[in-house]
Amino acid sequence: MQAKDLLNGSVSKTFFRYLVPAIMANLVTSIYVLADTIIIGKGIGTLAMAALNIILPLFNIFFGVGLLFGVGGSVLMSIARGRGDSKLGECYFTLSMILTAVTSLLLTVILWIFLEPIVQFLGATDLTMPYISNYAPYVILGLSAFAFSSLLQTFVRNDGAPKLAMIAVISGGILNVILDIIFVFPLEWGMAGAAIASVLGSICTVCILLLHFFTKRNGLKFSLESFSLFRIREIFQNGATSFLVEITSGIVMFIFNIEILKYAGDIGISMYGVICNTAIIATCLCNGINQAAQPILSTNYGAGQVNRIERIRKLGIKTALYICSIPAIIGLIVPNLFTYIFLNPSEEILAMSPTAIRIYFLGLFVMGINMFAVGYFQSTVKPHLSLLICLLRGCVLSILFVAILAPLFGIVGIWSSVPLAEFITLLIAIYFMRKHTKEAHA
Repeated sequence: MQAKDLLNGSVSKTFFRYLVPAIMANLVTSIYVLADTIIIGKGIGTLAMAALNIILPLFNIFFGVGLLFGVGGSVLMSIARGRGDSKLGECYFTLSMILTAVTSLLLTVILWIFLEPIVQFLGATDLTMPYISNYAPYVILGLSAFAFSSLLQTFVRNDGAPKLAMIAVISGGILNVILDIIFVFPLEWGMAGAAIASVLGSICTVCILLLHFFTKRNGLKFSLESFSLFRIREIFQNGATSFLVEITSGIVMFIFNIEILKYAGDIGISMYGVICNTAIIATCLCNGINQAAQPILSTNYGAGQVNRIERIRKLGIKTALYICSIPAIIGLIVPNLFTYIFLNPSEEILAMSPTAIRIYFLGLFVMGINMFAVGYFQSTVKPHLSLLICLLRGCVLSILFVAILAPLFGIVGIWSSVPLAEFITLLIAIYFMRKHTKEAHA
């Protein structure tokens, strides 16, 4: 779909044309982690599940690198196209590719050298360390595949090929699941097998996305004709929020792991693993909504189409509310369903599960709106507001409430921290979206 279609076509039809592939792709993206979690929890055991939850923050870094340069560059590329400056758009794409390659290489070297102290810092114990040692090296070597998967999905979708992005991610996800089952069960490769399956699935996704460059619809060209150091700064500034969405998730997971160890031990971390991995589904749904709206918002922002931007914003908020309510309601009604999906639960875990999931899942009702607000301000080049909302919901308020509530209410206080952070962030997000709308129409 060309820029003129994003500027002139039906807003709702265009949005839903992007929405379905984006949501499908993001749901399958969650399989990369969920398949590992289910198969590890069922096939290897509870301690292996705890080990996976300790190392999950590294995945946030891997995917965050791709989103930092992918969203940062693709938003600016779409805005440049909306203004009719294709050469500038090509420059943003080229710089994003280079920055991803360099950053991935540096991180791979750092993580490989300092792996043991890093995972010990993240909360590894004598019981979980053997499982981590069998899993982490393979995913570190696959860092570039995870990063370029995130990067290329974003640019290919912005270049008018949302279906190819969906096919690429679904294909990689299916391969990941098949290999997970084969490597862990018949071949008995354990944690190493689960890690290798994830890496190969991501490589498959990247290979399919690269096919876009050989199609007639491809508009992604390599060019540094409009290069300046300022362009790099712009990419970092506009992509910082997407990166921080991933990184703050990892930071909160780390803080929660440490606090949960104090109050509930490794069993509590296994329960938190169930919650986190179930919440990944809701997060991926929100990401799909943002990815559907972003090319339309950015292109219309570049062209100064204020009314179309307003209509997309309303569509995005309604869609986020409706879609995220589904997993929230399921969690409230049948909380143990998710526990049985991921684990062969003990009586201890089953006693903890209903309260933990019901409290935590209250936040899902508004999480989608908050995440859409982050994407909305990012797509309309308001990085300071996007960053503010991202940090409030993703890190600052959650950690603050954990520090206050855990000593007062123990493990229940920890479960309550995230929903409280989401509801307070919602009020702030609504205020700034209304203010932004009034300024745009002034």
